[in-house]
Amino acid sequence: MDVTSIVIAAVLVAAVGILIGLFLGLAGIRFRVEVDEKEEAVLSALPGNNCGGCGFAGCSGLAAAIAKGEAPVNACPVGGEPVAKKIGEIMGVDAGDGKRMVAFVHCQGDCNKAKIQYEYDGAKDCRMMRFVPGGGPKACRQGCLGYGTCVKECPFDAIHVKNGIAVVDKEKCKACGKCVSACPNHLITLIPFEAKVAVACANTEKGPVTMKACDAGCIGCGICVKNCPVQAVTVDNFCAVIHQDKCTGCGTCMGKCPKKAIVKA
Repeated sequence: MDVTSIVIAAVLVAAVGILIGLFLGLAGIRFRVEVDEKEEAVLSALPGNNCGGCGFAGCSGLAAAIAKGEAPVNACPVGGEPVAKKIGEIMGVDAGDGKRMVAFVHCQGDCNKAKIQYEYDGAKDCRMMRFVPGGGPKACRQGCLGYGTCVKECPFDAIHVKNGIAVVDKEKCKACGKCVSACPNHLITLIPFEAKVAVACANTEKGPVTMKACDAGCIGCGICVKNCPVQAVTVDNFCAVIHQDKCTGCGTCMGKCPKKAIVKA
């Protein structure tokens, strides 16, 4: 092969490369997807856990919604107030006073306190208990079943089953709400991180029925209501409820409860 042929081949290769480059460049301009700079900035401010606790399909979905004004700047439960403030600055709005929340299990019917009807040896999943006799081996049909469905759903290793009952690690909990959705008995709610007391029961049976099922269940006696100095406690459907927006954390209700159903949050 002579030098001329080599030069011609090199020129052809270079020409083809240039043409392909021009084509790709024009295609990039023609089919370019416009990126919202605010959306990108919001996404970079989010923690990136993609837990779905905000109700959107991951952090990118939330970022897009915030940028479009379809979600509040403090919608990320994992990031809390610090992230809300950053996003508020990006969007030019006030993030508000975002209180840190934490999951709380409204039950303390562990293996020592809850009555057991029979020995269960089956699938270890709380959701399966609806298919077994009595809704599970524990006598209280509304208490924690203790098979860890919430544990499997938690992306932060913040909840574990101890002695037959789910217990939340407040420091690890990011209030994503996955355990709340996972619990078939709806025993888990989000309460303020700063809350001092909470009702560790969600039973709605009358007192005599509750006492037969659990030694620590709320019997709806109303003593907590009568002794609360700021009217922050009510009894709804035979179970005490603490209204955290009114509660001062004095602990009077906890001290007066005859069944010790009100505990430190």
